[in-house]
Amino acid sequence: MQVLALNCGSSSVKFALFEVASDAGERVEIVRGALDLATGPPMLRTTDEPRGIEFAGRAAGVEAVLEWLVERGHLAAGGPDVVAHRVVHGGVRFTKSTRVDDGVRRAIEQASRLAPLHNRAALDAIEVVTRRFPSVTQTASFDTAFHRSMPERASRYAVPAALAEEHGLLRYGFHGLAHRSMVRWATEQQRASGREAGRLITLQLGAGCSAAAVFDGRSIDTSMGLTPLEGLMMATRSGDVDPAFANMAARALETSTEEVERILNHESGLLGVSGHSADLRVVLEAGRGGDARSALAVEMFCYRLRKQIGAYLAALGGADAIVFGGGIGEHQPEVRRRALEGLAWAGIELEPAANEAASGGATISRGASRVAVLVASVDEETELALDAAAVMSSVRRG
Repeated sequence: MQVLALNCGSSSVKFALFEVASDAGERVEIVRGALDLATGPPMLRTTDEPRGIEFAGRAAGVEAVLEWLVERGHLAAGGPDVVAHRVVHGGVRFTKSTRVDDGVRRAIEQASRLAPLHNRAALDAIEVVTRRFPSVTQTASFDTAFHRSMPERASRYAVPAALAEEHGLLRYGFHGLAHRSMVRWATEQQRASGREAGRLITLQLGAGCSAAAVFDGRSIDTSMGLTPLEGLMMATRSGDVDPAFANMAARALETSTEEVERILNHESGLLGVSGHSADLRVVLEAGRGGDARSALAVEMFCYRLRKQIGAYLAALGGADAIVFGGGIGEHQPEVRRRALEGLAWAGIELEPAANEAASGGATISRGASRVAVLVASVDEETELALDAAAVMSSVRRG
């Protein structure tokens, strides 16, 4: 069964094409690539070859990817057997992947009020595929679904029950496919090493950042909440602030709370504290060069990450492994080191040389460390393909 995984965000289109044995989940990767929608000139980067392409807008970018796959002979003119989509927000309805039909599309549209940019990206991709390959089955996997296993003590806010329940104002969590990818890989690594993997702390660190506490493969808590703004400090997002902040800042700036929310999402985090960049690599270099605000931004980023790790050590009663993933988690050894400083009491001991050298698929803890520290290469596209195979197997069973 040929499965095309389409991972559409607000500023990128990632894809991977697999041949999947539907009943066993065994797969062969044919090609993968990414299309950056935020920078120009547009460049389609693939495992075949990089090439510039012309398009206008996200939907046209998805069309360009499909056209390239057909031109290169990776796809037949009628398309693959299944196209699997990542959808950021599934609301309260979706706890697992599903086949896309008109009802599912409407539900994704309704959940868009909680993630307007990201859900719209998935809907655009679904519409493009429907036009290009009208007979092809499509499936949807939801980032929020992984965290629907959270107990109420973690998923509820301490607000009036009617308000939360009637309007769906709950802690949903995000980055679910990324956390699930880390859990899958870390569990395999731990078991291959003869170590336990029941208690994992997974850290997805990129432009958006989130942590998850995972017990026996199930998320029991995560740092993002109703929206991706809650939790850790991020590239342009503030993470946790006092709930009264929005009103107080709106009065101080003589503006609306909506404008303050925009500031918290787009002008805060590393960018807001450093005053010049949302790119951690740039902020780290500026801090090393003596820029005090940049140094503070990095210190805050690592300190808040360390606090979250400590909280999840408490929630899980310790940990078997801590897993770093995402662009920052995979490629910034200084962040990994600083985030884990002072945690030897919890049995966490880094191997400095391994930490400096690691960029994915590595163990960076000492052999004597009671808690393994791992660096994972997150693969959301593989998760999408595996979900599609499971959905199709379920459809065949009736």
